[in-house]
Amino acid sequence: MALSAFLAAWGLHLVAAASPGPAILMSARLAVSEGLRTGFWLAMGIALGAVFWAVAALTGLALLFSLAPALFWGFKLAGGLFLIWIAFNMWRHAAVPLAEETSALPRSALSALWLGLATQFANPKAAVFFGAVFVGTVPPGTALPWICALLAMVFVNEAACNLFIARLFSFERSRRAYARLKTVIDRAFGGMLALLGLKIAAT
Repeated sequence: MALSAFLAAWGLHLVAAASPGPAILMSARLAVSEGLRTGFWLAMGIALGAVFWAVAALTGLALLFSLAPALFWGFKLAGGLFLIWIAFNMWRHAAVPLAEETSALPRSALSALWLGLATQFANPKAAVFFGAVFVGTVPPGTALPWICALLAMVFVNEAACNLFIARLFSFERSRRAYARLKTVIDRAFGGMLALLGLKIAAT
């Protein structure tokens, strides 16, 4: 695997990890209601869940795609259309205020970790992305050290994005600023996600 291919995979996954979705929304909600400590452990769970999806894609799904190229094309098309669908819903609901749960008591670290894992496991965007998009950036026969580097990259991207959101929303001033600009921010992310989906579906 060339360094350029690794950097392309890194950039593609970073955009996906940073795009608004169940994981980002959960990080924001918990940071608002329970603080940064809970947000940290939630982010660790989300990152571990993403690594699980990446391993599943690189082991089982990659072999299946190599045996059935038409299925791989179908998954790429489905992945692109799914991203466009997410972008459409983000745009449509951009003006909806961010839910707040200020009365919740902080949960334990283990509880937050499991919540992060469950959020990622139940996230269809993650399954589609790793099975239909991410696996396409990894050339056949990629050496094990590169695979390990990719998995480490997935963990760091997911953890960093969700920790950033948790830190941002742990401040009252930042939360209020986002609430005022939510429509603009969500629609900007939705537009980028839609363009990414079109590129995936068309290539």
